[in-house]
Amino acid sequence: MSKRGIRNYGGPAGGWGALKAVGQALQDQHTVVEGAMTLLHANQPDGFDCPGCAWPDPKHTSSFEFCENGAKAVAWEATSKRATPALFAAHTVTELRTWSDHALEDTGRLTEPMAYDPGSDRYLPISWDDAFAQVGVALRALDHPNQAEFYASGRASNEAAFLYQLLGRRFGTNNFPDCSNMCHEPTSVGLPDSIGLGKGSVTLEDFDHADLILSFGHNPGTNHPRMMATLREVARRGAGILVFNPLKERALERFASPQDPVEMATLGSTEIASRYYQPTLGGDAALVQGMMKALIAWDIEAAAAGRPPVLDHDFIAEHTLGFDALAADLSAQDWGDLERASGLARALIEEAARTYAEAKAVILCYGMGLTQHRNASSTVQQLVNLLLLRGNIGRAGAGICPLRGHSNVQGDRTVGVWEKPTEAFLAGMDGVFNFRSPREHGHTVVEAIAAMERGDARLFIGLGGNFAVAAPDPLRTFAALRRLDLCVHIATKLNRTHLLTGKASLLLPCLGRTEMDHQASGKQAVTVEDSMSMVHASRGLNPPASPHLKSEIAIVAGIGKAAFGATDPVDWDALAGDYDQIRELIAAVLPKQFADYNAKIRVPGGFRLPVAPSDRVWTTPSGKAHFLSFAATAGDPRQGDPQVLLLTTLRSHDQYNTTIYGQNDRYRGVFGRRDVVFAHADDLAARGLKDGDAIDLTAAFDASGERVVRRFTAIARDLPRGCLAAYYPETNGLVVLDDHDQRSGTPAYKSVPVRLRAAAS
Repeated sequence: MSKRGIRNYGGPAGGWGALKAVGQALQDQHTVVEGAMTLLHANQPDGFDCPGCAWPDPKHTSSFEFCENGAKAVAWEATSKRATPALFAAHTVTELRTWSDHALEDTGRLTEPMAYDPGSDRYLPISWDDAFAQVGVALRALDHPNQAEFYASGRASNEAAFLYQLLGRRFGTNNFPDCSNMCHEPTSVGLPDSIGLGKGSVTLEDFDHADLILSFGHNPGTNHPRMMATLREVARRGAGILVFNPLKERALERFASPQDPVEMATLGSTEIASRYYQPTLGGDAALVQGMMKALIAWDIEAAAAGRPPVLDHDFIAEHTLGFDALAADLSAQDWGDLERASGLARALIEEAARTYAEAKAVILCYGMGLTQHRNASSTVQQLVNLLLLRGNIGRAGAGICPLRGHSNVQGDRTVGVWEKPTEAFLAGMDGVFNFRSPREHGHTVVEAIAAMERGDARLFIGLGGNFAVAAPDPLRTFAALRRLDLCVHIATKLNRTHLLTGKASLLLPCLGRTEMDHQASGKQAVTVEDSMSMVHASRGLNPPASPHLKSEIAIVAGIGKAAFGATDPVDWDALAGDYDQIRELIAAVLPKQFADYNAKIRVPGGFRLPVAPSDRVWTTPSGKAHFLSFAATAGDPRQGDPQVLLLTTLRSHDQYNTTIYGQNDRYRGVFGRRDVVFAHADDLAARGLKDGDAIDLTAAFDASGERVVRRFTAIARDLPRGCLAAYYPETNGLVVLDDHDQRSGTPAYKSVPVRLRAAAS
């Protein structure tokens, strides 16, 4: 039995454990004083937007507005550690590939542009002018524009993202695979068909008026911890919180606010979930359909008995289409099938439905626990169906709330980083820039990797992120990147993707969110959009980590000038020198959303973009919200094989996306390691295994036999039978590239069919 580093954690989420972790993060990055001062400016009107999650900023009532993982993100960026040319002189790329993901990023901030030299297998310094020239030559050497892939991370600002999509479309392609493709693309695809917009409908203030929160498939204590303050307020005023999540997560059970002196002094905490349900992996759509089936049946009974209706028939008649078809479909559903598909008994599903029926104003929140499955886009639509039945969209305290991950992933999409742009957006681009934008849809992440494999893509530019590690199927992804003619990485820190060198590779170091950005017109501000469509300014305050750094905007502009020449109609230098000019262009292309952009972002707190469903305006072709049916009980990723289990990949508490700050997962009781698999004790026993045994996991239907993770430790936990959980990126190798949501292309990271066995000796 090998349970090194596994022990129970009895405390709540937050509390003294969070404060201790913040101090440790600052100490580890050698930035205790400077980092602490920096944190006081995080998410403040005159400061910078946290480079972590996209949870909105409340009205500033305290001296600090950051969470534990936000503090880790700031410390990680504001570190005093530096990855100078001396690091690359001392270590070959081949050697660096053997380092852990944590060790690579922990070398610190990149300080100078570097170019890969195949002869010495090292990155060597290169001047900015030579680097830009190399990219320009490589772009012009392509046979056609679609041989280039323009990848974007969700932490890029609106200004950088807009300029980046201008660069790609000026070049002639819509190949913008981005991090949305790997997380909330089902939201962007599913919601427009239902309500006309691929964004949430609520504001932060709506949580003050809701009397019930439905929480599906997310772990706020780790992935968006500032939400915990909001959930705590909801719970303390007596509103209900129903949690639907396969794993019991500490933050959804108990939370202690570090800003509450009484709670801290008494070692107290607040109960978060009023009821906790544990559906099987991928069982959410069947669960929600069971709730709707019960609601419709009760409404029919109420009508027959002369009682008040359960459904909001006036809302349904005035604002929706498709109710009769949905009701007929649900009536035909068999309760036994819904129970098997959801993993919950009918009585529990009806209990949740009864709580929902008794609530007056309901917000439904969901995260990647719903969006990273094979039928995720349709599952998102079932959530909308549930809200529409009782008119819970477009009024105070009610609506849909997708929990976006990275700090500006929603903003990047708004300003045009999308492989499937609308005709209206492209027409706006054409009118402002006087060239015809390409109309052919571009590549998602999965499609881009396949294009690299075929040789159809030859050049990759990454605006931040860790593409190869975030992507599924490293067996194929890593090899695909190394086939390219040129890889260009705009980054703050070294990561594994940078070591998957093509025939040529460039590292172009950029400013971080916390750093001052001085350009020709003076000190600059950038803007970001949070999960609730609020746009506000972000202003760094720290000196740059190196005098050789350029802003993301300046780097994109430098590439544009090198690719198209000094006589290009787009004045790249002027845009890099004054970000107000970029915002004027955004407003010209998107006048309904960004009119008076520069004036609005100078108001503390910024402004909210138009969100039509908030006003019960539905920009669907019919002008109505749509009930949409889906066969939630059809299909089985296990293909009927009882030996196959479903694995969900997840983050540890010392992790944000692919960035691993440390080896601990405090709330789950894992310390100093990441090589564990959480499993139900009965699933282990059925295979002759027990808690603490060494195990191997293999991809269930992979003929190659190469998709394996070896000698992990099995940890018995409370989760549904047939379900496993383990950390990514360590288990991304089990996610087959072709296994994804068929509509959005989002990989099925949360329901991976695997086989579990004792570790091979």
